[in-house]
Amino acid sequence: MKLIQLPTQAFEERLKQEIEENPALDTGKEKSEDIDDDLSNEFDDDDDDRSEKDEVEDINIDEYLSDDDIPNYKTQANNYSEDDEEKNIPYAAGTSFHQSLKNQLNTFSLDEEEQAIAEFLVGSIDDSGYIRREIIDLVDDLAFTANLFTTEEKVIIVLKKVVHTLDPLGVGARDLRESLIIQLKAKDKTKYRSLSVEILETAFDHFVKKHYKKLQEKFHISEDELKEVIKEISKLNPKPGSSYAGNNKIAEQIVPDFSIKILNGELDLVLNARNAPELHVSREYNNMLKGYQEATVKSKSQKDAVFFIKQKLDSAKWFIDAIRQRQQTLLITMNTIMQYQYDYFLTGDERKLKPMILKDIADKINMDVSTVSRVANSKYVSTPYGTKLIKEFFSESMKNDQGEDVSTKEIKKILENVIEEENKKKPLTDEKLAGILKEKGYPIARRTVAKYREQLDFPVARLRKEI
Repeated sequence: MKLIQLPTQAFEERLKQEIEENPALDTGKEKSEDIDDDLSNEFDDDDDDRSEKDEVEDINIDEYLSDDDIPNYKTQANNYSEDDEEKNIPYAAGTSFHQSLKNQLNTFSLDEEEQAIAEFLVGSIDDSGYIRREIIDLVDDLAFTANLFTTEEKVIIVLKKVVHTLDPLGVGARDLRESLIIQLKAKDKTKYRSLSVEILETAFDHFVKKHYKKLQEKFHISEDELKEVIKEISKLNPKPGSSYAGNNKIAEQIVPDFSIKILNGELDLVLNARNAPELHVSREYNNMLKGYQEATVKSKSQKDAVFFIKQKLDSAKWFIDAIRQRQQTLLITMNTIMQYQYDYFLTGDERKLKPMILKDIADKINMDVSTVSRVANSKYVSTPYGTKLIKEFFSESMKNDQGEDVSTKEIKKILENVIEEENKKKPLTDEKLAGILKEKGYPIARRTVAKYREQLDFPVARLRKEI
């Protein structure tokens, strides 16, 4: 179960770990030599070692060694040829976001107290570039963790005069409003930038709620002038921390666990097995067993070595069996999903995605729902239409006006299209969206429309308004 849950890259790491921890496992194409001699009579002269003798008799080396260059599980699914070049993305080296901020502090002339406060403030900045904690809490933490007793006023002075001047602009702000104002004030002053600062400082709520008429009345400006203000503010970065070019977060490389291709009008599913090395029993272990067989006198240390080898051989055999079971389960599950959503994989049309829940697949393959969930939640499939997370193919069903079961994904796609094509000066309310969907044959309630809209990351109509 644990192996099934791992995506390709994590599974590859698990394989490396097992190979490192179990010296009986070896990789490569060298064949391990079979040992046909029977070890059953090695302890006949030692009555005290009867239990050990029984254990040795259980060892069947043929179960662990193979004449094949390639293990069985390796040939079951492999969409990489031996000539394929394995391309690894190198890890980026560089300075982290927080280290860059601390390095910039060295350009200021600060006394010991100011330096300690500035470093503490920089350490309190999150990855988005904000300080989310109250100043009084920071003062308390300075006292407890750094044995530095200071005041709120002193911390605010260091925050504004030092931290707020660091690059990227807007970093160290306590909220979005403050970050935008910092960025605007750092630029050359113009009529619209000054007006933007005034609006953010005195009418931020009106601005974020898009009460454009109230803004025009309050500041005695025209619609065109307000458009210029909106344009100026829209150029700013709401998450200054994310703009740091040297951010040491490594983007995760998605390696598809499956590949679906269309060959001669039919779907072809292949399991990516590039991360399954050719596992064999180590040659050194073979030599150790041979040395034990050929020895005329069996010492206690040799006996102990044989039992150790048996444990490692058992572990190696179990691990290879587990790999085989993992790949069989993945193939069976994904193949069933592909057949269930055959029309979608053939055309790429999301409207052809059928309603499908975990139980639908679990029932077809006679497996537990949790097993299907493990496959769906962490695996990707490469299709002619892009690389997809498998769980995206699962959705609940709803009835259309014809009484047919349709996928909620189909409804969400239509809802998304309607919102994107609406008049942004008069965006559609949830009530109107429900009416449009009903006209298209999907009679769903307003509250359901609101739920789908939120899942699609669209705000309410008022916040979608543009001028």
